[in-house]
Amino acid sequence: MKRLIFSLVMLSVGVSFGQNIRGPIANPAPGVLDGVYVKEHIPTKKVVPYEFVREADVTWSKRVWSVIDLREKFNHPLYYPLDDINVMGEWNKNTTRWSLWTIIRYHVMTADLTIYSPYNPAWQDWKDGDQFKYPMSLSDPTKNYYNSQEFRDKVFLYIGSIYRDPNAVPLKSWQYPTDDSVIYNPATGFYDAVYPPDDTTWYTSDDIVQYRLKEDWFFDKERSVMDRRIIGIAPVIYSRDQNGNINGFEELFWLYFPECRYVFQNFFVQNRHNDSQRMSFDDLFWKRMFQSYIIKETNLYDREIDSYKAGVDALLESEKIKEKIFNFEHDLWSF
Repeated sequence: MKRLIFSLVMLSVGVSFGQNIRGPIANPAPGVLDGVYVKEHIPTKKVVPYEFVREADVTWSKRVWSVIDLREKFNHPLYYPLDDINVMGEWNKNTTRWSLWTIIRYHVMTADLTIYSPYNPAWQDWKDGDQFKYPMSLSDPTKNYYNSQEFRDKVFLYIGSIYRDPNAVPLKSWQYPTDDSVIYNPATGFYDAVYPPDDTTWYTSDDIVQYRLKEDWFFDKERSVMDRRIIGIAPVIYSRDQNGNINGFEELFWLYFPECRYVFQNFFVQNRHNDSQRMSFDDLFWKRMFQSYIIKETNLYDREIDSYKAGVDALLESEKIKEKIFNFEHDLWSF
């Protein structure tokens, strides 16, 4: 009887590992269960749909833009574990748990996620990418970063950069190097691209310092709740001058968050206190288990807080906006 039970367990392990799931799972040797049970909930879970909201039921709303600073300890579950590019140009990723940037970059390259340019690609002088106006996608759904040169040319500048000598003759157009190759990695079961390491810099999770969110806060009278929805998310890196000195922040691209949910749902987030209560990245954003501060709200001048406040005053202005929203919600239930 015990042998029968053990055989059934091993069969279920083999089936679960053989499924085409998105979440990274370590593949032990056949017949080995790395733990006391099969961790199948997160890699196979479905997205919890949003509640339907009618325009007539929204009596108040406010759009805000906020920042998740990955340098804060509370936000480290979004930052770690780190990935890197080794000297051979191979992309090394954790086998069981990925950072948010690793998830985003991998699924951008496989064309599961559509990235939106933070500026007009034709002019590059007006940043309105958070309106999702400039998608970097192809009409052929079978194409991705590994089998389409056109897609690489479109996407490369948003996930990496090419080093150019400032004294050299400028390029007429940015083109991805043609001497790339794609190799099959039997350890992960994925195709990894080998990149020219001499002039190509690939953004890794270590380079991402912030995530910017575009959110709508609204009161739904049909449910009698104050709710909030994330509309978009953008990874942010340090902006540097020609000498390598930091002179600000730079948005890489924008992602439409409702589309991201179908990817984020299948990846683990580390629980600091209990390994058996891991959640998905979609759960983390749903439960808002991160710390953020507001950098902009819809206003008459369409300006960000740092355009008229600086330093501590900007943080106080951010808290003032939050307090105004919380007071509105509180006053709804004061009789």
